[in-house]
Amino acid sequence: MKAPASAPTPGSAAEPKEPRWLTDGEQRVWRSFMEGVTLLDDHLDRQLQRDAGMPHVYYGLLVKLAEAPLRRLRMTELAMLAKITRSRLSHAVARLEKNGWVRREDCPDDKRGQFAVLTDEGYDVLRQTAPGHVEAVRQAVFDRLSPEQQKSLGEIMRIISEGLQPTEAGADLPWLR
Repeated sequence: MKAPASAPTPGSAAEPKEPRWLTDGEQRVWRSFMEGVTLLDDHLDRQLQRDAGMPHVYYGLLVKLAEAPLRRLRMTELAMLAKITRSRLSHAVARLEKNGWVRREDCPDDKRGQFAVLTDEGYDVLRQTAPGHVEAVRQAVFDRLSPEQQKSLGEIMRIISEGLQPTEAGADLPWLR
């Protein structure tokens, strides 16, 4: 965002600290990034809705469960891995349960805890959907980038992700809400 036209004049008594406005170049990068993320998410959502009747976030949950030992994860861990709120996860798992793709199990050593478990039917849906999804990802991202650009994108996104996940107590992260 650029400085608004009505910004206080330098030296005025009530002058708040000036924000670090984005340069024109930073503004172009930021807008390109946001447009790319929005369009990519929409592209993948449409592909998964068409091929499997599920949004991208649900597919991601099925993948996380498929990769877990015994195809099961505690709900809190699944929320953390998916980077979503516990409320959003609970809603998503309820929909996946209704489809017969996931079931919940109580945690034997924690009365309040629950596991999300990928069912055989859910695993089959994932296996059938994965080839089309991988092709959509490959076409939208990897086929457009050189190996060097792919490596740079991975490094950049890792740095951004790490910076947005503080480790100190009281951090405001989606899976803690």
